[in-house]
Order: sequence, then structure tokens, then C-alpha cells
Amino acid sequence: MLFEGGSYHLACFVAQQVTEKAITAFIYAQGEEFVIGHSVEALCRMTATFDPDFETLRAAVAPLDGYYLPTRYPDSLPDSIPARIYTRVVAEEALRLTDQALHLLRTKLRREEPASQ
Repeated sequence: MLFEGGSYHLACFVAQQVTEKAITAFIYAQGEEFVIGHSVEALCRMTATFDPDFETLRAAVAPLDGYYLPTRYPDSLPDSIPARIYTRVVAEEALRLTDQALHLLRTKLRREEPASQ
């Protein structure tokens, strides 16, 4: 909805948040009891200790970390505001990266269906 409404800066922020929370959930699913941090790059580095496929994801989604702060604060960018800087193209890439992360996470979290009896 944010993307379709032209709020590209907020679409970028939400893409970062969705990726962060999904990776954090995966870490908890591995048995960790305390996970802190907002960096998807750092969270992927931690997740790679459980599954090396996350090392490749880490390199791909690291740019999402750049959307954590400057997309939300009007005074975070010199001589402009986030709504002017983050374009449709940037938001499309942020959403693509989030889709890439979610695809891997779904694959890793998918449980085998019980056999029909």
C-alpha cells in the first residue's frame, strides 16, 4: 500500500523491517533465546552460523540496512527529506530484496507435510 501510494521512503523502511523481523524469527526458531539488533546484515551473519545459505543472503540484503534510519527522519538527509530522495526504483529494489529474503526463509522453515494415511 505504501509503494502503490507513492510513499517510497516508507516502503523502503517497511521492507527493512519485514526482513529484519523475519530473519530474527528464523534465529529464534533455531533455539536462540535472546536476539538483539536491527541490522539485517548482522542478523544474516548470525544466521549463517546455523545455515551457510544465509551468507549469500547477507551480501544481497545488506543494502536494506541503509533504509533503517534515513527513511524515517526528515532531518536525516542534507538539504532534503526522505520523501524526495527515495524513488519508485529504489523502493522496487528494496521490495525485491525483501522478497528474496522471505523466499529463502520460507524454504528453510517449511516443514514436511505429513503423509496421508
